[in-house]
Amino acid sequence: MSDHPSTYQPNSGIERWLDTRLPIIRFGADLMSFPTPRNLNYWYTFGAILAFCLGVQIVTGIVLAMHYDPSGVGAFMSVQRGIMRDVNYGWLLRGIHANGASMFFLAVYLHILRGLYYGSYKAPREVLWLLGCVIYVLMMATAFMGYVLPWGQMSFWGAKVITSLFGAFPVIGKPLTELLWGGFAVDDPTLTRFFSLHYLLPFVIAAVVALHIWALHVPGNANPTGVEVKSKSDTLPFHPYYTVKDLFAISVFMILFAVFVFYMPEALGKVDNQVMADPLKTPAQIVPEWYLLPFYAILRAIPDKLTGVLALAGALGMLFILPWLDTSKVRSMRYRPQYRLFFFIWIVACAALGWCGSQEPDGQILEGVKTFTLIDADLNSVTWLSRFASIYYFAYFLVITPVLGLTEKPLPVPDSLYTPVLSHPAGAPAGAAAAPETKG
Repeated sequence: MSDHPSTYQPNSGIERWLDTRLPIIRFGADLMSFPTPRNLNYWYTFGAILAFCLGVQIVTGIVLAMHYDPSGVGAFMSVQRGIMRDVNYGWLLRGIHANGASMFFLAVYLHILRGLYYGSYKAPREVLWLLGCVIYVLMMATAFMGYVLPWGQMSFWGAKVITSLFGAFPVIGKPLTELLWGGFAVDDPTLTRFFSLHYLLPFVIAAVVALHIWALHVPGNANPTGVEVKSKSDTLPFHPYYTVKDLFAISVFMILFAVFVFYMPEALGKVDNQVMADPLKTPAQIVPEWYLLPFYAILRAIPDKLTGVLALAGALGMLFILPWLDTSKVRSMRYRPQYRLFFFIWIVACAALGWCGSQEPDGQILEGVKTFTLIDADLNSVTWLSRFASIYYFAYFLVITPVLGLTEKPLPVPDSLYTPVLSHPAGAPAGAAAAPETKG
């Protein structure tokens, strides 16, 4: 896939001069003509949607940074009064940037789920998957630091709780925490550090995204069948077939984006964050943004602080080692019905963890329901649900995935991207290839 011949021909003297010195036009033309599997569905449009989200976050973030005051005294007022009221269309820029983070994570979670379902992490795409995991971790760090910047009650106490987790590590924990704080407590130096890193990390993400795209174009795109491209008839040029499909998907995604920006701008935020940070007044419940809730639930499900932090890190680490945990030779879950069932249960477990992370640790699932008292009278239904879901989360990667890869008998896999395996066209002999479609 990576060695497809270039079809670009310089049409002017300037293009020929530039092509011999910096072939950037040739590079773009080759990207547009890149042979892409003909059977990609709309689940493969989230890569383009994520590129769109990253661009929106960088542009709006640069403009907002021009009006932000990274100090404990001025941060809250520069956001709530300066940006939201005094800056022309500041309310719109902040609404796009704040809700854009949620849209970014919504798209990346769907992108990850698609990769898991279709086995896009398998050889020879391990590096592509690892770079995607690095982008995800960088996104989490960037989003957390951005959440601190408004310097409301939830921002301040969220920063205090999350950064204090580093103190759980022996020896290096306390110096590392003080390095993050810039002192001995969350204060102005902490805000300055987080603002600097929040401004820097999106450009680091953009650089890793460039590597991610590069790694994608070496083995080529995966596809829903998991079958490698074997002939030119299996592919279509990326443009116009998939550029049009991506643009349509982005347009639909922008409708959802606009609904939140214009009609529900604070729906995904926290009410406590509309109040200036007060180090002497703790909020009733400290909760991170929705896209971090499953990991927060795993952290809270374990009573020991260090073990909880290690479990949180391990939950992310499972994604990094997944290509070597999956022992099946079949990529796509289309042909692995047993594994597909466990995958859907895993999605339910992740959703349950997200719900548990949003609840008070001493809350009840339903009013009047008795708490569990198997080990500790203080433990309740939310805690136990978090623990069961956490156990399944890790069991899916460490036990179910490698064992099923060895024991499951998959369904028949097609020989090419459009060869039928379960039924055949009328009059066609078994194993005969169907006529290739021309649609993207």
